[in-house]
Amino acid sequence: MEEKELLPHLFRTEYRKLVAVLCYLFGIEHVEVAEDIASDTFLAAAETWAIKGVPENPAAWLYTVAKNRTKNHLKRNALFEQKVAAEIRYSSDKEAEIEIDMSPRNITDSQLAMIFAVCNPLIPADSQVALALNLLCGFGVQEIADAFLLNKEVVYKRIQRAKEKLKEGEISIAPPSVAEIADRLETVLTTIYLLYSEGYYSISQNTTLRKELCAEAMRLNFLLMENDLTDRPEVSALLSLMCFHSSRFEARTNQNGEMVLYEDQDESLWNRELIERGTYYLSRASTGDKLSRYHLEAGIAYWHTHKENSPEKWQSILDLYNHLLAIEYSPVTALNRIYALAKVQGKEAGIAEAERLNLTNNHFYYSLLGNLYAGIDEAQAVAHYETAIKLAHSESDKAILFRNIARLQDNVG
Repeated sequence: MEEKELLPHLFRTEYRKLVAVLCYLFGIEHVEVAEDIASDTFLAAAETWAIKGVPENPAAWLYTVAKNRTKNHLKRNALFEQKVAAEIRYSSDKEAEIEIDMSPRNITDSQLAMIFAVCNPLIPADSQVALALNLLCGFGVQEIADAFLLNKEVVYKRIQRAKEKLKEGEISIAPPSVAEIADRLETVLTTIYLLYSEGYYSISQNTTLRKELCAEAMRLNFLLMENDLTDRPEVSALLSLMCFHSSRFEARTNQNGEMVLYEDQDESLWNRELIERGTYYLSRASTGDKLSRYHLEAGIAYWHTHKENSPEKWQSILDLYNHLLAIEYSPVTALNRIYALAKVQGKEAGIAEAERLNLTNNHFYYSLLGNLYAGIDEAQAVAHYETAIKLAHSESDKAILFRNIARLQDNVG
């Protein structure tokens, strides 16, 4: 890696670790101090390395400087030390023995503790995702704003409000107990999946950023799998689901950045290694007696890594959707199920089921109806596609719909 790329790369990978360890040490009420020390460490790296060159072990250099800056901060800030000394793992009369643990084990434990602190029910879901991206993944406010297609000030306020909520609630950053895991793991997994979805389904044209969001969600999920207490079947199931989705990332857009529908995707662009990993994690998730939504969604995603239109494939997908709706109903899931229903029982059955949903404010609803009416009533199909265009927000979605209309017109011609 070239020197000019090294520091940004290290900032992405190590900043979050420094913040996690220091928050683990100080407590969430001093998160700004942790962020300042981590930021100062990277500023020192930029200044020192420009003059003296990159050290042999850059990450170790960062950890050493962060340790020293933490010690200096504690020594010169008597008020801070008096407030914190009783809570952290040393006494104030042994300043020379202060040691900040930057071992791989403590870094992992710190990040896991931070995940459960950030994913607290006190914080609204959108703020949880923003704070997770900021504290757990090292994304700046502008990057998060770009990913969410939001104003920078909106994202900043979400992050600040989330931090205040944690302080007001006196939320501790500590290894989660068995009871906390039972109470909060579902919230943690939901936040991770929302983070992933923001990258996978985002209409932002910044492909690199979107991939990084997905990768960070998968990294956080893997941290859960590395801990015996949080290594649950549903955790493996979610990682399986994300692997299957990610395997088709490259095939989902064309050279112009426009979305490519599943039926039109180039199968040679699918990542076979990720499909194999997804299959492994899905098998790993099959232990125990709990069947989560992630098991079922991963099963659906698994079948979508098989391009052929076999009866077994679509019947399996339909069965999985039926089970998913039984344990957690949502209109979007019901809408997605109809495509599989039409594959199994025919387009007429799909149309009847879709029209019962009556999701008249959803452009995907009219897009699906356009697809189902194609070959049955071309005029109706075009009308539904035109309604979908009016409701669609992204230019990419509109481009797909215009292409569908053009195909129908070519067939009629």
